[in-house]
Amino acid sequence: MRYRRRLRSRIIISFTVFGLGLTALFAVASLYMRARLEDQLINRTLLREVANFVEFKRQNPSPDAAYKISLFDAEIYSARKFANVPFDAQKYGTGVYDIADFDGDGKLRSYKLAVYKSDEYWAFLRFDVGAQKLSAQQLLVVLAGVVLCFIVLSWLIGRWLSVRVMSPVSDLAARLERFQRTGLREPLAPHFADDEVGQLARALDDYADRLTDLVERDREFNADVSHELRTPLAVIATTTELLLASELPDKARDRMKRIERAVRQSTELTDALLLLSRRERRGPSNGEITDVGRVVEQVVDVNRPHLGSKPVQVHVVNEEPITVSAPSSVVAVALSNLIGNAFKYTQQGEVTVVVGHGRVAVEDTGPGIKAEDAQRLFQRGVRGDAGGKGAGLGLAIVLRLCELYGWTVSLAPRPQGGAVAVLQFDRR
Repeated sequence: MRYRRRLRSRIIISFTVFGLGLTALFAVASLYMRARLEDQLINRTLLREVANFVEFKRQNPSPDAAYKISLFDAEIYSARKFANVPFDAQKYGTGVYDIADFDGDGKLRSYKLAVYKSDEYWAFLRFDVGAQKLSAQQLLVVLAGVVLCFIVLSWLIGRWLSVRVMSPVSDLAARLERFQRTGLREPLAPHFADDEVGQLARALDDYADRLTDLVERDREFNADVSHELRTPLAVIATTTELLLASELPDKARDRMKRIERAVRQSTELTDALLLLSRRERRGPSNGEITDVGRVVEQVVDVNRPHLGSKPVQVHVVNEEPITVSAPSSVVAVALSNLIGNAFKYTQQGEVTVVVGHGRVAVEDTGPGIKAEDAQRLFQRGVRGDAGGKGAGLGLAIVLRLCELYGWTVSLAPRPQGGAVAVLQFDRR
């Protein structure tokens, strides 16, 4: 069915079906009219001749008077000889009949039999219609040939027209494919006439211009935001580091450490969002190999304020070292959302972070999630039922980072209560 959906195929099939229908209708009409006219002509001729034959015998009652008709075999019987009429002919009344009989050579022939019956005479005229049937067969063969020729001609015309009609569309599709393959865009409208395809080309040019402008403005915005955010974050980080190096009260030092962690988290988030906006994957080409275990320790430390005074124990289990070809900021952002959610929603019990076998698993004893909601929570703007106040963007960002770097992330309820989140890295 895929072939028949193409515009070119529709044109070819339409012309072919049109030609078939037209010629078939012509052939049927020709056969019907020929048969009808022929039948009317033969019937009128036979009736006229049999009437003439009877009138001749009335005027010439002598048996020696011969009424010779070259086209017919004539037989007439007087009332005294009705018993001599062949048994097969006795069953016919006045009229014309189609019969088939064997001739002297044993060949089956078709005839028209005209019968006239009165009290005085029974007359029979038999007309051989074999020639007419042969001509009908010949006409049928000729019409079949004409139909076939019309079909082939319609197909050829349809194919030729489809090439002419669809060539601009094919050219437009080829130019778009070449642009997609090479990335070098050129205006489309100048290559096409001012017709429907030309209008489509102009619409595509306009759409491409607006899309290019949008992408360019988005790229400039991302670059500006990245630059403008990095400067104040760097200033805050430097100032915090200097203050921590000085003598501060314990309470002030704790607050400065929280500021330092927030600055680091903001810097990592800025880097990750910039990569997502550019769809740019940074990895081994610039030597960025990240120790996942070290990042986990940092992320746990940064998110500890979420625990507050809740009776929650945190366990970090390093089963084996893991390194990934990705910036530490990207790994930190992905893990920070998973670990941060566990810290936020767990009111008591424990949170266990297991590092090893190419993945990081975060298990908690919080309220858990429904199995049917696990995948839906990764959609942008979707929040769980645990009473969180977030915007529903954290897990969506994690999923986008995983798609960018070829990782996988999943959420599932724990049988004993709580939830488990797994970030599976690609092995290198």
